[in-house]
Amino acid sequence: MNDFSDLLRADAVSTGVTAASKKALFQQLGTMGTALADIDARVIAERLGERERLGSTGFGGGVAIPHGKFPGLIAPIGLFVRLGQPLEFQAVDDLPVDLVFALLSPMAAGSEHLKALARVSRRMRDRAFLAKLRGAGSKDALYALFIASDARHAA
Repeated sequence: MNDFSDLLRADAVSTGVTAASKKALFQQLGTMGTALADIDARVIAERLGERERLGSTGFGGGVAIPHGKFPGLIAPIGLFVRLGQPLEFQAVDDLPVDLVFALLSPMAAGSEHLKALARVSRRMRDRAFLAKLRGAGSKDALYALFIASDARHAA
């Protein structure tokens, strides 16, 4: 599936987020995630932190894709935040991160999780798309970019 609407809802997008650390960011992502799924915010933050300790999910270009698997989910859920100030993330290129797409997947999602992660990664490597995300004026504009860009790629 080429459309992000199966992963990302309009109410799962935020802009101007401030976080002093990865831990603080993961706590905010946890709060966002708990509003979309019946998972405690602390569990989301802890699981994202556990995955991050295995190696940074900052893959360069100012982008990070923290991810994890969670009990109770039936399908992957995406959360997107544009940070107000870039955050040190120990990314592979040593640049701070300002665009974060978190992926929460069901515990039993093997290939489904990997496919969703690959889709997000491909999209978040597109420099022109990243420039549009950084220039978008609102969370609604950010969400529209994800949906519009995928509709264009699906054609």
